[in-house]
Amino acid sequence: MSAQQNGRDEESLNEPLMDSSARQFSLLSNTTSQLALVGVNICPIESLDYEIIENDFFKQDWRSRGKIQIYQYICMKWAFCFLIGLIVSLIGFFNNLAVENIAGKKFVITSNMMLYNRHLSAFMVFTACNLGLTLFASLFTALISPAAAGSGIPEIKAYLNGVDAPDILSPRTLIVKIIGSISAVSSSLMIGKAGPLVHSASCVAALLGQGGSKKYGLTWKWLHFFKNDRDRRDLVTCGTAAGIAVAFRAPVGGVLFALEEMASWWRSALMWRAFFCTAVVAIMLRSFMDLCYSGKCGLFGTGGLIMFNVTNENVVYHLSDVLPVLLLGALGGVLGALYNYILEKVLRLYNFINGKGLVCQISLACSISLFTSCLLFGLPWFVACQPCPDDLSESCPTIGRSGNYKKFQCEPGHYNDLASLIFNTNDDAIRNLFSHSTDSEFHGTTMLLFFVTCFFLSIFSYAIVLPSGLFVPVIVTGASYGRYVGMLIGSNSSLNHGLFAVLGAASFLGGSMRMTVSLCVILLELTNNLLLLPLVMLVLLISKTVADSFNPNIYDIMMKLKGFPYLESHAEPYMRQLNAADVITGPLEYFSGIEKVGNIVDTLKKSGHNGFPVFDEPEESETPVLFGLILRAHLIVLLKKKAFFYTPVSANADVFEQFSSVDFAKGGYGIVDDIQDIEFTEEELKMFVDLHPFTNASPYTVVETMSLAKAHLLFRQVGLRHLLVVPATNDRLPVVGMLTRHDFMPEHILSLHPTLVNRRWKKLRFQLNPFAKFL
Repeated sequence: MSAQQNGRDEESLNEPLMDSSARQFSLLSNTTSQLALVGVNICPIESLDYEIIENDFFKQDWRSRGKIQIYQYICMKWAFCFLIGLIVSLIGFFNNLAVENIAGKKFVITSNMMLYNRHLSAFMVFTACNLGLTLFASLFTALISPAAAGSGIPEIKAYLNGVDAPDILSPRTLIVKIIGSISAVSSSLMIGKAGPLVHSASCVAALLGQGGSKKYGLTWKWLHFFKNDRDRRDLVTCGTAAGIAVAFRAPVGGVLFALEEMASWWRSALMWRAFFCTAVVAIMLRSFMDLCYSGKCGLFGTGGLIMFNVTNENVVYHLSDVLPVLLLGALGGVLGALYNYILEKVLRLYNFINGKGLVCQISLACSISLFTSCLLFGLPWFVACQPCPDDLSESCPTIGRSGNYKKFQCEPGHYNDLASLIFNTNDDAIRNLFSHSTDSEFHGTTMLLFFVTCFFLSIFSYAIVLPSGLFVPVIVTGASYGRYVGMLIGSNSSLNHGLFAVLGAASFLGGSMRMTVSLCVILLELTNNLLLLPLVMLVLLISKTVADSFNPNIYDIMMKLKGFPYLESHAEPYMRQLNAADVITGPLEYFSGIEKVGNIVDTLKKSGHNGFPVFDEPEESETPVLFGLILRAHLIVLLKKKAFFYTPVSANADVFEQFSSVDFAKGGYGIVDDIQDIEFTEEELKMFVDLHPFTNASPYTVVETMSLAKAHLLFRQVGLRHLLVVPATNDRLPVVGMLTRHDFMPEHILSLHPTLVNRRWKKLRFQLNPFAKFL
C-alpha cells in the first residue's frame, strides 16, 4: 500500500475531489456503480450502452423495417439537427441580449453616479448589484440543480466518452444553466458563458433525443427510433458543436471543437449533421443581429460574443516578427500550465468548503462577489488618467453607454483606461483589447495590472456554485498580456497591439486548453481575418508543446479531479505488461439459458452488475458454451411482466406478441425499475424463464491472454460497456470474467498490482513541479 501511496503523491490528479470514504468505495467496490463529483454533489455513475443489442427482438424489428421507416429515421435525424440549431441560436441570442442589457444598465448607472462625484453611492450600487446577481445565481443553482454548477464541458466530455452521470442533461439543469449563466455573467464575476452554452446546447440535444415521453403524451412512433444511447450520443455531439458556434459565431470552429475535444467516437455522417446544425446557428444569428442593427435590442446593439471585426485591415508581417510570436507562444505555454496548476489547487480548496453544506456554498460565492466588486471598483483609482485623443469617431469620455474611454474619476477631457476595460462586459473588453487602431489608448502599467487581475480573478471565480465558463476569461487574460508584450516590443515589430492581443489570447488558450485546430479556426472566425492564420497556427503549436511538458489540459484535470472514469484514446504503457485476466475481479455471476426465477431475483438483489453471461449446456458437450450476454434492465422487464413457465421449456412464438422491441428500449434518463420494487410469490420464484430471445447473441469477447492495452483499445474504440473474457483452454467455463470501464482505470489496476506503481511509464513531465516555489 505504501507503493500505491507514493504513486498518488507523485501524480495527485488520480485522487478525485471526494472524501476518503467515497474514494475507498470507488476504488475497492469495482462491481457496482462508481462515484464522481457532479456539480457539487457526490453521485453514483454508470456507463452508457453504445453497443447494439442483437437479440431476437432487435433482429425482428430491424428486418421488419421497410423503406418508409428508414426514410422516417433519416428525416428525424436531420429534423432534430435543425431544431437543435434553431433552439440553441435562440438561447445564445437571448443570453447575449440579457447579459449586455443587465450588465450594461449596471455600468451606466454606476458611471452616471461617478460623473456627479457620488463615488460612495456608485460603489454601493455596483457592489449591491453584483452581490444580488451572484446570490440569485448561486441559490438558484444550489437549490434546483447543483449539476448545473461550473462550465459543464468536463461532464459532457465524459458523457460522450460513455459515462452516464445523473442530472447533467435534465430539463431543470437546462433551465438553471440558462438563467443562472445570465445572472452570473452579469454580476461582473470573471467568468464566461461559452461553457454554459455548450452544456445548454447538449441538454437541448439530449431532450430532443429522448425518444418520446409517456408523461407528456409524446408517444409518436417515429420518436421510438431514438430510444438508445447511440443516437442520443450523436445528437449531444451536434449540440456541443452548436454551443461553440453560438458562443463565438464560429460554425466551422464548433464542428472542429466537437471533433477535437469532445467526441470520443466520430464518423463522416456525424460530421455532416454537426456542420448542418452549426450552419443553422450561423444563419439564425445573422437574422437576429439584423434585428438589433435597427436599435431594437437596447444596449445590446452589435455587442455580445458574436463577431469581433477588429482586425479587418490588411495584416502585414515579416520574418522578423516570428521571434516575438515564438516568445508569445512559449510564454503562453508556461502561463497556461501555471494557470491549470493553480486552478487545480483552488478546486480542491473550494470542494472542501462546498462540502460543508449549502450555507458554506452560498457564503463562498458571495465572498468572491464582494472581493471582486471591491477590486474592480478600487483598481482604477491607482492608474493615471489619460487625455482624450483628438481624432476620434466617438465621444470621449464615454457617458451613458458601453464603449471605450470611460471617465470614472477623471476630470473633463480625460479618461481612465483601466476603467474602460473593467466597467464593460467581458465581450466589450475583448473588443477593446483586439482593436487595431488603439495602440496609444492603453498604458503599459494598466495592461499589466489588468492581466494579473484577470488571471487570478478567473481562477477564484470558477467552481463556485453557479454556471461559469473559462473560455472568455482565458481570452481576456491572454489578450491583456499579449497586448502588454506588444507594448514592450514596440517599434521592433510591425504587428500592432491589437494583433498581439489576438496572438496572446491564442497562446493562453493553447497553454491552458491544449486545443490547436479548433482554437485556430475559432479565433479566425472570431476576428474575421484569414491573414492571421500562419501566426495563430505557430503560436498555438508552441504554447501547447511547452504546456504539455508540465501538466494535462484543463478539462482533463477537471475530469480526473471529479472522478469521472474517462477512457483515453491510448493505453498506458504499463498496460502492456498485463493480460486481460490480470485485472478481473470475481466472482463471476452468470445464468443458464433457461433459468429459475428465484435464482435471477437473488442474483440481481445481491449484485450490482449490469450485464450477465448466459450459458447453455448442450448434450454433446461436457462443458457449458457461451450463448450471449443479457442486460440487467432487460431482466427486470422480463420479471416485471412475469413471462414465466412452470417447467424449464423454451419460449415459443407467442413471446413476440407479449413483448416488442420498444419494451427493451432505453429511455432518455436511463431510469429502470428496481428489483426491490417487484413483488413475487413463492410459486413464481419456483418458475422458469427462457432468456434466449432476450440475450445479445453476439457480445464482444477477448481471450484471457490478450494484453490489457489491446483490450483497452477495443473497448474504447467500439464504445463498449461489457467485454467478456474467455479462457484460453476448453476445460473451464466459457467465460472467466468480464471487463468494464472501471477495470481499465489506473486506480483499479494499480490497486491490484501495486508493484507497477514505481515502475509505471509516464508521459513526459518535469518530476519537480516548476510552480511550487511560486505558491
